[in-house]
Amino acid sequence: MKVSLNWLQHYVNLSLPAPELSEKLTMSGTEVDKVEIVGAGWEGISVGQVVALEKHPNADRLLLATIDLGEESTTVVTGAPNLEEGQKVPFARVDAQLIDGHTGKLEKLKPAKIRGVRSEGMVCSEKELGISDHHEGIMVLPPEAPVGTPLDQYLGDTILDLSTTPNRPDCLSVIGIAREVAALTGQDTHIPDISYEEPESLVEEWVSVEIADPDLCPRYCASLITNVTIGPSPQWMQQRLLASGMRPISNIVDITNYVMLEYGQPLHAFDYEQIKGKKVIVRQAKAGESLFTIDGIKRGLNQDMLIIADEKDPIALAGVMGGADSEVIDTTTSILLESANFNGPSIRRTSAKLNLRSEASSRFEKSISPDLAPIALRRATQLLTELAGGKAAKGIVDVYPGKREKKPILLPQERISRVLGLEFETGRVQEVLASLGFSSELAGAAGDLSVAVPYWRTDIQLADDIIEEIARIIGYDEIPTTMLRGEVPEHMPAPLLTLKDFARDILVGCGMQEVITYSLTSQAMLDKIDPQRKVGAALKVANPMSLEQEYLRTSLSGSLLASFSANERHEQNSIRLFEVGRVYSPRENDLPDEKEMLAGVLGGLRFDRSWLSGEDKLGFFDAKGILETLFSRLRVEVSFVPAEDPNLIPGRTAAVAAAGQKLGVLGEVHPRTAALFDISSQPVIFFEVDLVKLLPLTEGVLRYQPIPRYPEIARDLALVVDADIAASKVQGIIQSFPLVSQVTLFDVYSGDKVPQGKKSLAFSIRFQSLERTLTDEEVNRTQQKIIERLQQELGATLRS
Repeated sequence: MKVSLNWLQHYVNLSLPAPELSEKLTMSGTEVDKVEIVGAGWEGISVGQVVALEKHPNADRLLLATIDLGEESTTVVTGAPNLEEGQKVPFARVDAQLIDGHTGKLEKLKPAKIRGVRSEGMVCSEKELGISDHHEGIMVLPPEAPVGTPLDQYLGDTILDLSTTPNRPDCLSVIGIAREVAALTGQDTHIPDISYEEPESLVEEWVSVEIADPDLCPRYCASLITNVTIGPSPQWMQQRLLASGMRPISNIVDITNYVMLEYGQPLHAFDYEQIKGKKVIVRQAKAGESLFTIDGIKRGLNQDMLIIADEKDPIALAGVMGGADSEVIDTTTSILLESANFNGPSIRRTSAKLNLRSEASSRFEKSISPDLAPIALRRATQLLTELAGGKAAKGIVDVYPGKREKKPILLPQERISRVLGLEFETGRVQEVLASLGFSSELAGAAGDLSVAVPYWRTDIQLADDIIEEIARIIGYDEIPTTMLRGEVPEHMPAPLLTLKDFARDILVGCGMQEVITYSLTSQAMLDKIDPQRKVGAALKVANPMSLEQEYLRTSLSGSLLASFSANERHEQNSIRLFEVGRVYSPRENDLPDEKEMLAGVLGGLRFDRSWLSGEDKLGFFDAKGILETLFSRLRVEVSFVPAEDPNLIPGRTAAVAAAGQKLGVLGEVHPRTAALFDISSQPVIFFEVDLVKLLPLTEGVLRYQPIPRYPEIARDLALVVDADIAASKVQGIIQSFPLVSQVTLFDVYSGDKVPQGKKSLAFSIRFQSLERTLTDEEVNRTQQKIIERLQQELGATLRS
């Protein structure tokens, strides 16, 4: 938003220089990105008056213009087609810096001899002065321009380029900024009078308005102006529009743009004669409808778009752009002027769908006040009667189905002190609020206030919003810095959160990398991981953003395998990924069951490529070792028992169990499932653990155990057992003996040296007592008991 200080000072007295004013605005929340000085470099250029025009003696298309500069006069050669005697024009003396109208470069003006006549100086166009790109004729100044005055004093300006926040649509207007400046500097605002002469003919006799979708159009106002004359707008209006970054077009268009910049309310002018049935209907578009907008493009409409229509066809895209068929043209004599309030999200969706953003849509998107519509309409109608020679019908059409009662906000004095950390006198608070346009009155003996919010402040909804206004106007730098007070809040334990963070640290320590994927997934992904699932086994989102995010995931396996596949294309060594996240299961007549899960996937080379390492690949026991490390650090004893899973290879899948319940699963991904995810690595190992079930097992009280004072004795034991007996079962029996402190499986063999259907398991067993040093005889007796029990329960024999 660009604001001209020359324009701004018509509404508020500017008592501060531009740099200080910029600082105050920025510190109060309206950031000034840049300060532009218009007229810098206009040295040697002043206001002149054309007192005589003569034909050039040696050129038919050139003129000799005599320019009065106050204390002197000079004659220059010019070819400007619009120059006339009596006009006030910018005149540049020799050595002035001007922009070349052909090259666009800044050049110093030099004396020249043109067709035998010496010319020392130049009358200037807007482009040569850097005001606009207009170069077809000389810039004509208003008749009241003082002759001889330096141009930078007369036309010079300071432009503030503001960055406004989305919640402050009122700051997208010159009057809105004037209100801010007035509050910050202790000045009063001067809002222009909007009255105009109204004849007896009522506007309702000329046009009617119907709002078919009041949720999308809370208010629609219109006025009718007849006998208008289309032409250029006055110079002062053009200058203000140019300073604001808008191009002057005609008096009608310029007035609508001017009032939009002045009040922040977009308006649109229709050619009244082109409105069929003399009726305006605000409705949603119908299927198959289209509209030629004023930029000459035919735009297809859908049923979610709000349009302005007459009795037959669409005539404008509501809040975005007008239609070409009802556009004001040079022969237009009657104008229907629209000033409406539209639903912000609806306008934003339409604008985004059509890739069509405008100054109007950017304001409607931010939900401007509906009370602004009739005020801006009357201001624009007033200007049309003054500057376009029009006659306004009596009154305005004002259809307001979305009217709501405005209630004052209670502002407790205690709340001000609590939020800001210091106390203000009630009178000071009322003074600040009054400077912002708020009205207030006492609402109790404690200094509480009942505050009425002005219509233009749509962002104020709560008492804390008002307190923020008090703080920013008084100045955040006026609030003293103090040390924190009060008691430190007690720590609120979050066991599940602590478990998740600890598990992350452990897995990262094991060389794995965490990934974070979306909780939403697609039907195709669900079909890959669970093609046999029942209808309703996954929750479908009511309004999905895309087909890729249509369902809530039921497992972390799909997203992890997809991440593995994506990384596989770029990684030649190992891939070790894990995720901690929620999965969702529907529950009848209730919210979904949200379970916290931990899952991991790994595959590829065990060691990075090197001449020192081989081609060994990560496998089942690498993943099992990671899980054993995890559970060991969590002090949870688990067992791995054979299991089945549709996505894992039978015989290479184990359930993770503890305390009599299943905590998760571990196994090698089935080639069929891997192919669905375009995974070429083999093997790929996947594991998943239910953290909710794991949590109670980690909450036991830690007990001190002294470091053993006595030495341990190590023995190796090689056993032959049936091939279908799990090593963990053998290990469990050995570990159950009191003198056994540790059991480690270090070799598994099946082949020619053991009978068919058998396998050899070799264990390293460490014997230790906390009370004494063990003797060989004690260890031998215990070892013999172990062998006997293994023979009795499992049919194990010593390998010879």
